[in-house]
Amino acid sequence: MLTNHQKNLATIIHLSTFSRFIIPFGNFIGPIVLWLTNKEKSDFIDTHGKQAINFQISILLYTMILGLLFVPFFLFNVFSHLDFFEINTFDGLHISLNEPSPLFILGGSLGFVTVIGFILEIIFIINASIKAKDGEIYQYPFSINFIK
Repeated sequence: MLTNHQKNLATIIHLSTFSRFIIPFGNFIGPIVLWLTNKEKSDFIDTHGKQAINFQISILLYTMILGLLFVPFFLFNVFSHLDFFEINTFDGLHISLNEPSPLFILGGSLGFVTVIGFILEIIFIINASIKAKDGEIYQYPFSINFIK
């Protein structure tokens, strides 16, 4: 039988990920501290703590991958005023990075995906908090189980 204390603690574990807006790496520190200090008290708290931490690690991994994909587009934007890559080998062929290209569209698409991912992350955390408050187990979508 779940007590209100266990439900509240599981809810706080999920909501503590929002501490990253106040404390650097608070999205890891808050849930880890709460989970480690309370995981022996209940399987419910243990499960929710693992879910919250796994989701935050997964989000970090996805963010790093998107960040690495952004690097070329950022560099092309910063150095776009330089003609370091211009080819005029044939009369009808001219390639220049100074002109808008499909890279701009691809970079903008990656930015859009990042914003949508951030909004979905907030929705998933709030949904997990509500499920924990109701005494239900919640499995985050797109989460990789690093801690089992």
